[in-house]
Amino acid sequence: MNRVLKEINKQKSAYIFIAPSFLLFTVFLVIPVFASLYWSFTEYNILQPPKFVGFQNYANILFHDPRFWKAMTNTVIFVIGTVPTSIVISLLLAMAIDQNIRFKNWFKTFFFIPSITSIIAISVIWKWLYASGKYGLFNHFLSSIGIPPVNWLGVDWTLPSIIMMSVWGGLGYNMILFIAGLQGIPQVFYEAAEVDGASDWDKFRNVTLPLLRPTMLFVSIMSIISAFQVFEQVYIMTYNSEGAVGGTLDCALTIVAYLYETGFQRFSMGYASALAYLIFFVLFIVTIINMKIVEKKIEY
Repeated sequence: MNRVLKEINKQKSAYIFIAPSFLLFTVFLVIPVFASLYWSFTEYNILQPPKFVGFQNYANILFHDPRFWKAMTNTVIFVIGTVPTSIVISLLLAMAIDQNIRFKNWFKTFFFIPSITSIIAISVIWKWLYASGKYGLFNHFLSSIGIPPVNWLGVDWTLPSIIMMSVWGGLGYNMILFIAGLQGIPQVFYEAAEVDGASDWDKFRNVTLPLLRPTMLFVSIMSIISAFQVFEQVYIMTYNSEGAVGGTLDCALTIVAYLYETGFQRFSMGYASALAYLIFFVLFIVTIINMKIVEKKIEY
C-alpha cells in the first residue's frame, strides 16, 4: 500500500493535469449514462420522483407502441437508402481522384466542404431548394424542362428527400477515408496483376476490393451508426408551427426524432431513456457483427 501511495505521490502532477478531464467525463458522461439506465426502468417526468416500473417501458415500446415501429421502419429505410449509396459513390469518387489528375487537392476540398459544414445550415439550404412553387430551385428546374413540380416535403417524398440530402452531405468524409485506404495498397499487387494479364475490372475485383475491406468495414459501421442517429435533418425539414417533428402522418419520423419528442416535448424521460437503450442495443449488435467480420484475415 505504501508503495502505491509513493507512486501516486511521485506522479501527482500528472494526476492533477488529468483530474479536470476526468471530472468532466464523469459528471457529463458516466453519471448521465447510469442515470438514464435507471430511468429506463421507471416512470419519470422530471416534475415528480421516478417510480420504478421494471421492464414496463420496454414492453410498451416493443408491443404496444405503433409509432415506435413506424419510426424504426423509417430509420431502417433511411439506413438502407443512405449507407450503400454513399459508400458506392464515395468509393468511385475516391478512385477517380486518386488517379494522376490535375487539381486533385481542389477536388478533395470541394467534396469535403459539406462534411465540415454545420448540418443545420445544410438542412436549411436544402429546405429552400425543396420549396414548393417557383421558389424551390429543384421545382424551377423541373418546370423549365416540362416536368410538373414535386412536393418534395410531402408525405411521399419527405424521407427520400432527406436521404438525397444526407448522401450528398456524407460523400466527402467517406471519400477521404477511401483515398487513404487506396493509397495504403502496395503497388506491387497491381504490378503482379498486370503481369498476369488482369484487366482493370479484374484488378478492382481481386486486388482493390479485398485490400480495401478494412476501410470499407470501418466506413460501413460508422455510416450505419450515423444513419441510425439521424435527427437534425429530420427536425429542420419536418418541424412545424405546432412543434411536431416527423412530417405529415409521421412519414419521416425517425427513432431519434421520436426519442426527442418523447423526452423533451412530452417529458416522458423514463420512456425516452428506454428508447435510447433500445437504439444502443441495436447499434451494439451491428458493431459486434462488424468486429467478427474484421477478424477475418486477407491472405495472398
